[in-house]
Amino acid sequence: MFFHIILERNMQLHPRHFGRNLRDNLVAKLMKDVEGTCSGRHGFVVAITGIENIGKGLIRDGTGFVTFPVKYQCVVFRPFKGEILEAVVTMVNKMGFFAEAGPVQIFVSNHLIPDDMEFQSGDMPNYTTSDGSVKIQKDSEVRLKIIGTRVDATEIFCIGTIKDDFLGVINDPATA
Repeated sequence: MFFHIILERNMQLHPRHFGRNLRDNLVAKLMKDVEGTCSGRHGFVVAITGIENIGKGLIRDGTGFVTFPVKYQCVVFRPFKGEILEAVVTMVNKMGFFAEAGPVQIFVSNHLIPDDMEFQSGDMPNYTTSDGSVKIQKDSEVRLKIIGTRVDATEIFCIGTIKDDFLGVINDPATA
């Protein structure tokens, strides 16, 4: 889920940013470059919470740029197998549905949806129970369990299920 960790990054800074505000410029560039990105190993960087250390700069030959090693604290979001999340449904089709929990997209296959739910096509595709009491459609809030993750260099993909106790629709926009 969420972790507070220390990461390190080499930051290149143009000479025009040198002067009294060197540290502020370096921190601003770090936040712009890092916040909102995803590294497969650590997850999505949500926010930088502090700067541990800024090392001595090394001048790059020919360019004038200076590379500073920066150690910083940050909050990262990393989903794990077996974790329960609340997500918002973004797309429904006969194969299943896609939901988003923050920056992570989760696919729930129709095989991982309870058997009493049937796909209904139309202008607003959805999965509905036989008695019509529960409906999963775009913008529905669901509680799901992650059963698999695939980590790439810049993205994390998840497979989820709602075929377990206490999982399923939390809030249906049609009834709200």
